[in-house]
Amino acid sequence: MSGYMLLGFLGVCGGTMIAAGLCALITSTGIVTRMADKSHTASEVRIYESILMVGAVFWNGLWLAPVKLRLATSIALALIGMTGVLQGIFVGCLAVSLAETLNGTAIFSRRVKLYKGVGVIILFTALGKTIFALFQFVL
Repeated sequence: MSGYMLLGFLGVCGGTMIAAGLCALITSTGIVTRMADKSHTASEVRIYESILMVGAVFWNGLWLAPVKLRLATSIALALIGMTGVLQGIFVGCLAVSLAETLNGTAIFSRRVKLYKGVGVIILFTALGKTIFALFQFVL
């Protein structure tokens, strides 16, 4: 029995370290501060960070102890769709924030001497990623 307790303890410790690393990554990329700056709500950064942490704890809790709800099919599908869209927005913002942190777009545009249309390229890249992600999930 004590072996299982040790294993459980090590699992919780490892999960805590991974969660802390993920939160550190999100913080170091500046995704929260960038979104607050773009939405002109920089004074509310602490609220954004708190919501991020509450969301992480909530989803981890659901991952560890799934809740089985008996919902109508249409309501369940709507919740699944809404969850997917929100998670997709989060991953998209994180990816754009990482790309911006690495300045990949700026370096690319300078090397190919591209001065106009960078916004269009980014838009179509995002649309392409969205379309093929939908293909992946649907098919």
